[in-house]
Amino acid sequence: MSRGPGGGLLVAGTTSDAGKSVVTAGICRWLVRRGVKVAPFKAQNMSLNSFVTREGAEIGRAQAMQAQAARVEPTALMNPVLLKPGGDRSSQVVLMGRPVGEMSARGYHGGRQEALFGTVVDCLEQLRDTYDAVICEGAGSPAEINLRRTDIVNMGVARAARFPVLVVGDIDRGGVFASFFGTTALLSAEDQALVAGYLVNKFRGDVSLLEPGLDMLQGLTGRRTYGVLPFAHGLGIDEEDGLRVSMRGAVRESVVAPPYGRDVLRVAVCAVPLMSNFTDVDALAAEPGVVVRFVDRAEELVDADLVIVPGTRGTVKALAWLRERGLADALLRRAAEGRPVLGICGGFQVLGESVEDEVESRAGLVDGLGLLPVRVRFGREKVLARPTGHALGEPVEGYEIHHGVADVRGGEPFLDGCRVGAVWGTHWHGSLESDAFRRRFLEEVARAAGRRFVPAPDTSFAALREEQLDRLGDLIEEHADTDALWRLIEAGAPRGLPFVPPGAPRAAGPVVGAPPAPGSAPSPRPGSPDGLGSAPRGAGRDPEGPDIAERTPEVTGTVVHVTEEAL
Repeated sequence: MSRGPGGGLLVAGTTSDAGKSVVTAGICRWLVRRGVKVAPFKAQNMSLNSFVTREGAEIGRAQAMQAQAARVEPTALMNPVLLKPGGDRSSQVVLMGRPVGEMSARGYHGGRQEALFGTVVDCLEQLRDTYDAVICEGAGSPAEINLRRTDIVNMGVARAARFPVLVVGDIDRGGVFASFFGTTALLSAEDQALVAGYLVNKFRGDVSLLEPGLDMLQGLTGRRTYGVLPFAHGLGIDEEDGLRVSMRGAVRESVVAPPYGRDVLRVAVCAVPLMSNFTDVDALAAEPGVVVRFVDRAEELVDADLVIVPGTRGTVKALAWLRERGLADALLRRAAEGRPVLGICGGFQVLGESVEDEVESRAGLVDGLGLLPVRVRFGREKVLARPTGHALGEPVEGYEIHHGVADVRGGEPFLDGCRVGAVWGTHWHGSLESDAFRRRFLEEVARAAGRRFVPAPDTSFAALREEQLDRLGDLIEEHADTDALWRLIEAGAPRGLPFVPPGAPRAAGPVVGAPPAPGSAPSPRPGSPDGLGSAPRGAGRDPEGPDIAERTPEVTGTVVHVTEEAL
């Protein structure tokens, strides 16, 4: 394979959850195994599953996973804009790894999104200067015609970089041919010129039965299909749009291995509102004999050996939800009986004595469940850290993403939190990925639960993650036309791709990524007098929600210097 500095590809999808994240990771792993220096990129991510890079920046976990697939260290350049929903109509905007404020959907799409495009382009260009190839992930569908004018993550990126676009469709949902055709036909002629073709995801059965349809699709659109990926269990890693799980189903599609000891260990995870970093429990689900389920009813805690209250972007809302559903009383009973409970981040805050929140919910002082001697006060500055330490006699690594500051007033020390009896609490995400610590913790849980469960002595979560990423690379290598994919990455979309009518409705103004009209003013970049984060206090407020804060982070080590967790 020849080297193609600066090349790239945009992986778009017919819908959310079509498989863009895992296909992007698979392409990254396939390329790096062949000696290509490759990086992932997603201009704008909407997710409550986030990660802290070594530089202290918050990015989507999907991009961190893709960086691992590419065998590179994740950085803020790979996900310059992260939106962390705080409700149905607003999100926290994280720019270059630092939160800059809350914004309503209308306010964001009403112009502020466009102001971020300069930062997006700068980040992509830096990656292209450093890597042989950049594999970009889109968001949702590029054919969301109501949002095209301000799109900075799909065709806006493709147009600006002149990247070819590969559209992924989930055939397991049905209607994939209509989705491919309709996605293409709802794009403008200029956007269609970059849509190189399609990739079918999650196919079950005999591919020869699908091929006539693919031939007909090519006849209708002039675009080929670059591969048909078979349905594969257990590949839903570090997702961003939602739980790939029934509320009362096992984590992902994983198969529980037989226990190493005589008993299984049952783990119930309270599916609190605005649940964040539910990937924390993946390491438990990887243990032979550990069954992990997400629950939303009090009776589902009865036979659980361990209950986890996970992270959330709505601590006060989670408290109210637990009380309304009787889960709070069930947790209190468990603690009184000496049955294990673990709170992580927002879940840790829930277990404390009180929460004083003038930042997230602005509810003021709220009583917690009182299971741990901890008082939490929300600060305006978000804590973003990569701590290391020891617990239960073993080394532990983790990462912190929270506004709540815990004042621990008793109990036994446990990471940055505490333990009282069989109740543990910590702000550290990812701690259960530390193998030796996880085994000791599960031994403690089994002892308290009276289970004859024994952790397997050789489970390596990091090795299992690498196996998953290699499986993604194998899917691309074995079921996609990799020679043709490389030609796209290296040379761009084929010339002369036909227009598929009717095309996009006429936009009310210029679209992001299109060249500016002669004589028009360029779009402002963040940090300029007209850019994001420089408006005087109170200017441009959205009537449906607060505007973005006046401060944006100073990012060092890049050419992006702005002056300052789906909508």
